[in-house]
Amino acid sequence: MAVMVLGSFSLLHIHNHFPPIHKHNITSSSSNTPKSQKNLLTRRRAIAFGPSLFVAVASSLTHLALAQQQQEDPLEQEEDRVVQLFQEASPSVVFIKDLEIVRSPRTTSDDVNLIEDENAKVEGTGSGFIWDKFGHIVTNYHVVAKLATDGSGIHRCKIYLADTRGNGFYREGKIVGVDPAYDLAVLKVSVEGIELKPVAVGTSQNLHVGQSCFAIGNPYGYENTLTTGVVSGLGREIPSPNGRAIRGAIQTDADINAGNSGGPLIDSYGHVIGVNTATFTRKGTGVSSGVNFAIPIDTVVRTVPYLIVYGTSYKDRF
Repeated sequence: MAVMVLGSFSLLHIHNHFPPIHKHNITSSSSNTPKSQKNLLTRRRAIAFGPSLFVAVASSLTHLALAQQQQEDPLEQEEDRVVQLFQEASPSVVFIKDLEIVRSPRTTSDDVNLIEDENAKVEGTGSGFIWDKFGHIVTNYHVVAKLATDGSGIHRCKIYLADTRGNGFYREGKIVGVDPAYDLAVLKVSVEGIELKPVAVGTSQNLHVGQSCFAIGNPYGYENTLTTGVVSGLGREIPSPNGRAIRGAIQTDADINAGNSGGPLIDSYGHVIGVNTATFTRKGTGVSSGVNFAIPIDTVVRTVPYLIVYGTSYKDRF
């Protein structure tokens, strides 16, 4: 009997937050039982619906947050895409310096180093990109014109580049071949024991005016600079260093300034579609007017392999 009382007491204690329930209601089968059961059922329904209502509200808030996130995502996704594109392509871009060496009577051509000091003056800068894992570098002819036509041996080409791990270093670049008619040149650096990341070569055949493009280079000596724009025109004609016309040039409003020459123009997939070459400047300012040009990559693909194999006479080749 004591056990039964303890059980009744425990039940009343558990439900003490409900309206008072007489003890006889628990054990009796009198006419008051349906009313008590109705009150108890109402309370239980309230308790049952409570969690469901909370889940419904939480679900609505989640959907609202996702809808807001989806509205913001296109801009964030576009920015992330451009950031990733630059991170993927920039290790393949190089910085080129044309050095003029001041020789002393005791110095021979083999003794000259590439340290920039009072004995090595920077005559010009430009850009280029890694063509293959063997160390061939593509750039504009006008970037290395002084080196290509140097008869006295006072010019040196210093190339800054990075390996696949992102470690930067520099090497002396040697001319392999040049083609002034297309304003193209191929250099080579010694990369023994070093793994390079060549560019992803695309095509300029199916370009459309209005599609996005990106230029990576070293304008005014500022390394790894990214500028963005669109393809503004196709089939343009620009002058080459030897006075002939370069046909089929790509026009873009992506900024190309001094030092950008020789760098890659890439599409939204990170593929090279051209070699940044020239810009119209505002008269008397030297500032880009937004009318810039690149040699189409299809022309480069036809020219570079020939330069690597037949570019210059055997005795002067790398």
